Amino acid sequence: MTTAYAGRAKAVPGEADRPRGPALPQTVEDTGLSNEFIIDLILKVLYTQGARTGRQLVDTICLPFPFVDEQLLPLQHRRLVEVRGASGLSREGYIFDLTGEGRARAKDAIESSQYVGPAPVPLGHYRHWVDLQSIRHAHVNREVVEKAFDWLVLPPGMLDQIGPAINSAKSLFLYGESGNGKTAMAETIARLLGGSLYIPHAIEIDGQIMVLYDPVYHKPVVDEREAPGTVIEALLDERSKEHDQRYVLVHRPVVLTGGELTMDQLDLQYDNHTKVYQAPFQMKANGGVLIVDDFGRQRMPPRDMLNRWIVPLEKRIDFLTLHTGSKFPVPFDVLLIMATNIDPKALVEEAFLRRIHYKIKAESPSTEEWERILRRYCESKGIEFTPFAKEYIYREFYQAYSIAPRACHPRDIIDHLLDIAKYLEVEPTLSADLVDRACRSYFLDFPTST
Repeated sequence: MTTAYAGRAKAVPGEADRPRGPALPQTVEDTGLSNEFIIDLILKVLYTQGARTGRQLVDTICLPFPFVDEQLLPLQHRRLVEVRGASGLSREGYIFDLTGEGRARAKDAIESSQYVGPAPVPLGHYRHWVDLQSIRHAHVNREVVEKAFDWLVLPPGMLDQIGPAINSAKSLFLYGESGNGKTAMAETIARLLGGSLYIPHAIEIDGQIMVLYDPVYHKPVVDEREAPGTVIEALLDERSKEHDQRYVLVHRPVVLTGGELTMDQLDLQYDNHTKVYQAPFQMKANGGVLIVDDFGRQRMPPRDMLNRWIVPLEKRIDFLTLHTGSKFPVPFDVLLIMATNIDPKALVEEAFLRRIHYKIKAESPSTEEWERILRRYCESKGIEFTPFAKEYIYREFYQAYSIAPRACHPRDIIDHLLDIAKYLEVEPTLSADLVDRACRSYFLDFPTST
């Protein structure tokens, strides 16, 4: 197997039935929020952003204007909010601002939480939508998997191991020597699932607010026609605006973390200044794929990480803790992929490995597979392939210095060759001189050529 090369085919997403988007709430009760909560949010918006039109308030808190106006009218009567002007005939065009008393009330609200943005959805609503859009509904077959992986050179039979692991929507352990494509395989699995889902910007838990939407991992579907597996018909016309705007349609999330992962990042992140929570990695990955690269090299023992995930892996439920000490359950709806180049038996005992449902070894390439990788990468870079290069590298480096061939070597050696040719201002070819220079600048501990 190998890492990516230029011009790879776009992965084909698995088809899956998707529910319609969350319905536009018809009453305040439908939002799951209290009138006081919505009032505080409106006041905080006006306090932090200044005078806003009714439409601007709607765009910020993502609730229908009738609900917003239902709170603005009594706020005007209580002289907490006043109208400063108008930019249209309807109240949506009125310009609202805080009075002195309103600013005092808004400051009190901000002391409790500085969150300003789309109104959150209750935790129960979030659980419901995770279940409706569960990754368990995703499905791939052999044809889809083969097309997605056609840019990799894999040993025979490996795709028939990968396909069932994807459909399990449980956990997958990729292991083997460094440089044999484990990360590339994990990222390809994530891409081929495709699809999209609705996630809320934020979630309300016992009066606390947790931000879920993260632009690093959640990519909005700008053109709904890019959303395979969703109900396209409901999104291609004006009705697409009729779903609950507190949710955003995003491509299936893929969260990648590595050796930097720490145990506390698997729990809620509380900001004492803003009094707002950030969702942990595994929650941001719900409905998608969570990749833990370089497993075993985190700043925590592998046993501790697996202990942390035993219940989520078996029950598909995780438990998080508020700073008050209150615990609550959240869905653990991810395909968990752990990749490592450490011998699994040296990481954890067999009892722990049983919790990981699928184990797939990324083998080093055979001579024929290595040559195919080299040929493909040369073609992608416009370099004429000659068998001489493979024979030279195997004889002068692999055999001479007892180096084990890896799937990443052809790509890396050719990249070095291109850099050297550019520096020497010569045409990049698989000549003995350029191949030798590339190998000596890539591999370690070789005598300098004379």
